[in-house]
Amino acid sequence: MPENKRSIIVLISGNGTNLQALIDNCKSGKIPGKITHVISSSAKAYGLERASKADIPTTVHRLYTYYKGIPREDKKNRAKARAKFDKDLSTLILNKLGKPDLIVCAGWMLILSSEFLKPMEAADVPIINLHPALPGAFEGTHAIERSWDAGQKGIVNKGGCMIHYVIEQVDRGKPLIVKEIPVIKGETVDDFEARIHAQEHVAIVEGTVEVLEGLNAQEK
Repeated sequence: MPENKRSIIVLISGNGTNLQALIDNCKSGKIPGKITHVISSSAKAYGLERASKADIPTTVHRLYTYYKGIPREDKKNRAKARAKFDKDLSTLILNKLGKPDLIVCAGWMLILSSEFLKPMEAADVPIINLHPALPGAFEGTHAIERSWDAGQKGIVNKGGCMIHYVIEQVDRGKPLIVKEIPVIKGETVDDFEARIHAQEHVAIVEGTVEVLEGLNAQEK
């Protein structure tokens, strides 16, 4: 694949506005790569429609199908099912879709375990993730709501988002891009979220460009 067409696989779970930012910037040439496949954890994700409109192949990889028939209280077998879900995801990407140059988690709402991360590390495939909070703050789910609440209570005076490398520790990987926004007292959570999303659309493009340009530089 030519230098300006590095292959990117994007993982999504929802609406796909950050996926759209990636699609648009690949098309414009700002991102030196091409999205070769989009994988969604939900069959209802609108991001699948965005990919389809851009003629990008898609796959739905649902955790629900792995948990089906296993009671919630059966933690042992649910853990086995989850490990198989992640292992199968790695096999799908490396063996069926073709090893990409980069994996971008753009609103992927599931934790990626070692069953997925170790094969990717062995294959030397970098993985980056978008997280709607600043480094070291509000890791995990509902980060925007938690960040907004802390801001309104005066616990923090800024929020933001980051692009970071994915490691086993959730949202603890090395940050690549960090965007900060100030707390506005009395602001609604919806308005705060809108400001975060606006920064996300910029950060995810910048992070993707940084990694791909780094890969290109290594080969020169």
